[in-house]
Amino acid sequence: MCGTGACPSPICRGCRANVQRIATASEIGIADAVRHAAETKTPLEIVSGGTKRKFGRPVAAETMLDVSAITGIVKYEPEELVITARAATPLAEIEAVLATKKQTLGFAPTDWGPLFGEPKGKATLAGIVATNASGARRVKAGAARDHVIGCRFVNGRGEAIKAGGFVIKNVTGFDLPKLMCGAFGTLGVLTELTLRVTPAPPRVSTLALRTSPQEGLRALREAAKLSLDPTGLAYIPDVFDPDETEGGTGGGLALIRVEGSHAPLEDKLARLTARFAGLDTIVLDDDTTRILFRDIGDGKFLLSRNCDIWRLCVPQSDAHAAVEASGARFWYADWAGGLLWLGLPASEETATQLRFITKKFGGHATLMRGDAAARARLPVFEPEAPARATLTRSVKHAFDPETIFNPGRMYKDL
Repeated sequence: MCGTGACPSPICRGCRANVQRIATASEIGIADAVRHAAETKTPLEIVSGGTKRKFGRPVAAETMLDVSAITGIVKYEPEELVITARAATPLAEIEAVLATKKQTLGFAPTDWGPLFGEPKGKATLAGIVATNASGARRVKAGAARDHVIGCRFVNGRGEAIKAGGFVIKNVTGFDLPKLMCGAFGTLGVLTELTLRVTPAPPRVSTLALRTSPQEGLRALREAAKLSLDPTGLAYIPDVFDPDETEGGTGGGLALIRVEGSHAPLEDKLARLTARFAGLDTIVLDDDTTRILFRDIGDGKFLLSRNCDIWRLCVPQSDAHAAVEASGARFWYADWAGGLLWLGLPASEETATQLRFITKKFGGHATLMRGDAAARARLPVFEPEAPARATLTRSVKHAFDPETIFNPGRMYKDL
């Protein structure tokens, strides 16, 4: 319905002919809108909460398909550890419902809205899944794509597709729910998602080690190999410490998060403290740990810096060398060094240097935050090898033959 409340169509185009926004509150309405767009070859920018519109290349579309009204929890089965919700359901709403049964989303979904100037708390389930936005617990529990077990979506032909409950594969041989994760809305319009949930940890705590970046990253890798099931492994350089000098001292905090009930948690902390007895250590309590690792996943340590942001994924063992090669002054590490947040300019020079690093060590570099001109000019995502690029195009064509979904969002001509 439009703002007047008088529009009878499930596809609302607003009250003026020149409003380039289509809003609908149903899957049928989405399918109708997509069929019309495909017939007229009208590109669509797909938006649910809108908190990540500035993540990725600028979309080459003048018409927005607004699905923000597709909300609500469809089914929650605490005993089965499964929840189904409509695509634009706010993450905060889902987390609140899960908390009533002492459950949570195991991949620690992130809220990147503030990085792009959006209010905190507006992230939606579809946005989380479409960007595979996974927090610090990925080091233990895997990414968002590892927790999505079913979905409904509308493809580029305007057909409503359901996949999930068991593995359903398309003609390309892909697991459809996982294929939608990290696709940035380029393959279909998500309308409903089913995810596994996990019991919430009764208590969490962190052992913080004061040490240099090289030694700290080494300690994180060592902690990951211990039989203590750490659920967070991050390193924060002292350049973010307000008590340090402007240039820092070369130290920082290696953070090892563990979970459990009282006695097992205390045992884990004691074993970690004994293992790293040669270092200056401090134990962070439950509240501090939860806030700290939420901030780490949300990119908050770079939020206040007037800088562009890159995310660099490399093998954990090469994290320190990658940081040194990047030349970043403001940076921090998550996933035991497997993910590096870098405050670096959105420039050709930076892109070239980071892609040199990924070629040397393996991995990929992504421009997380930059202005529209930079995101249009630079390869925001890691350029694909020819064989992979061919596969990407074939999958895109299978799901979106007219290339109407978020064109240009990930790659210039796709």
